[in-house]
Amino acid sequence: MEERKPKILLAEDDTNLGMVLKNYLELNDYDVELCRDGILALAAFRREKFDICLLDIMMPNMDGFKLAEEIRDVDPDIPLFFLSAKTMKEDIIQGYKLGADDYISKPFDSELLLLKIKAILKRNQELNSKEEEIHEFVIGSYTFNSRLRTLTHNGETHTLSPKENELLHMLCEHKNDLLPRELALKKIWGSDTYFNGRSMDVYIAKLRKYLKEDPNIEIVNIHGNGFRLVVKE
Repeated sequence: MEERKPKILLAEDDTNLGMVLKNYLELNDYDVELCRDGILALAAFRREKFDICLLDIMMPNMDGFKLAEEIRDVDPDIPLFFLSAKTMKEDIIQGYKLGADDYISKPFDSELLLLKIKAILKRNQELNSKEEEIHEFVIGSYTFNSRLRTLTHNGETHTLSPKENELLHMLCEHKNDLLPRELALKKIWGSDTYFNGRSMDVYIAKLRKYLKEDPNIEIVNIHGNGFRLVVKE
């Protein structure tokens, strides 16, 4: 039985670049759906199952940032890369705040893009296929099950995203001790870069929000070194 090729949603309004990139990725055993604007890309995303999204930012009808928001509403965990000529720091930060796994500035090296796609898909495959025993942690008045990705408090259960789950799991393994920033970035994001660090900070803020009902719990930022999940007994 033929193995399914990973499917890529490519949203790019530049006809030449879009076709060149589509052909290159297809030659490397990817199934690519090319859409010329954000509205067509969103329709395709809702219609089919994709493994990764590559989004231009400056597109007609719906820009890449808005498209990313809509995609995240449907699937908060799908890998997402921005491919953009916009290189202002504010644009790059906005991309990572929207949950991008990478922000690649045009012009870019197609071979490097291919390596990044392979790395992110391999990471996700490992996270999704990893068989592990049920791990339950008591965090103050919360119960955290890292296999089910659930955080329970006062009878209410919240399902965590894979990255939230991995990050909280690592914090629990280092409870009341330092979780090195570099260790978490390399294990969950794949590399210790500035922008991956900004992305992790967003996820730390989310975890703080989820745990705020118990005043005895605090996620402390140890500047330049990492984080501590402090639970007062």
